[in-house]
Amino acid sequence: MPSIMQMISVADTELDELRARLRNTRWPTAWPMSGWDAGTEAGELRRLVEYWMTDYDWRVHEAAINALPSRLVDLDGTAVHYLRWEGERPGALPIVLTNGWPSSFLELTGLADRLATPSRYGCDAADAFTVIVPSLPGFAFSPQRPSLTDTPQTHELWHRLMHDELGFERYGAHGGDLGAGIASRLAEAHPEEVVGIHLMAIANPVTYDAATLTPEEKDYVHSLEAWAAREGGYQHQQSTRPLTLSYGLADSPTGLLAWILEKFRAWSDCGGDVSARFSDDFLLTQASLYWFTRTISTSFRPYYEYGAGMTRRVKRVSVPTALALFPADLNHPPRSWAERTYNITRYTRMPSGGHFAAHEEPELLAHDISEFFQGLR
Repeated sequence: MPSIMQMISVADTELDELRARLRNTRWPTAWPMSGWDAGTEAGELRRLVEYWMTDYDWRVHEAAINALPSRLVDLDGTAVHYLRWEGERPGALPIVLTNGWPSSFLELTGLADRLATPSRYGCDAADAFTVIVPSLPGFAFSPQRPSLTDTPQTHELWHRLMHDELGFERYGAHGGDLGAGIASRLAEAHPEEVVGIHLMAIANPVTYDAATLTPEEKDYVHSLEAWAAREGGYQHQQSTRPLTLSYGLADSPTGLLAWILEKFRAWSDCGGDVSARFSDDFLLTQASLYWFTRTISTSFRPYYEYGAGMTRRVKRVSVPTALALFPADLNHPPRSWAERTYNITRYTRMPSGGHFAAHEEPELLAHDISEFFQGLR
């Protein structure tokens, strides 16, 4: 079993370089407009850049990261970093949690603690899980997969980690965004071992007859098209020409922060004020992880691989599936639409929260996960 280990130690020279780059930001000519309609708002970005440069204390967060139960394992030539929380009761059901973009394992730590030790949060210890939180390949401390086509896809790495390396005969999975796709492919490929999956997003049907769509489903399909036209520019760029974008973001911490800050604001239940859901330190630690590990480029790979047809498409998931929809998340599929691809046994529309629900609404999310898996343990 890999031992708990320190994952990061940033040299003082790297911190000095980051501050120098922030100080020497070459700001673009301002437009005669304000607000976020055309992209990241300059005033908020300047405020965060100033804090990142002067008062943000990376060493505090570095120590907190290194205090997490981190392990590193080699899976047939692919290294995977993961966190492990032991369930507070014997025989706790194992579950693997997977984040999306532009996030990291840090988003899931609070949720993981709630699931592993529910009694600390006023819940029943009988609902405890043993929680595994891997870093996606190319995110933070997991190096990118060595090949685009000749190495196992991420869902197979997760199965090797959970089943072969950690020895879990049966386990559950949860994910949103990229993590939802990974959990879906994992369940489709290994229905005997995956007892159920809890999702915040779904894969659309590979094929469907438009004549069979309900009015609600038709409205949903149209909403997807409208969202792609209005909000999907980042996705198109990251799916088609990600490397061109990555040079600028890897060279400019201000540019990197602007690229991900817009999404934390737009995709969260913050009412337009990103500070209502995320502290400055949380946002800057996410940005710092991308910066110090130089992984913004490799975090784009899942988009490119999917767009290029390299990623396995989800056809039919037979294991019990829960879908939790948070109001500020990217889309809200009707139950009937989800049932075209999944065996939906629980469908919940949440009262608040967004794309980063594990951080925004950990209590709501933990409760929904626990209730779903009660009958599957």
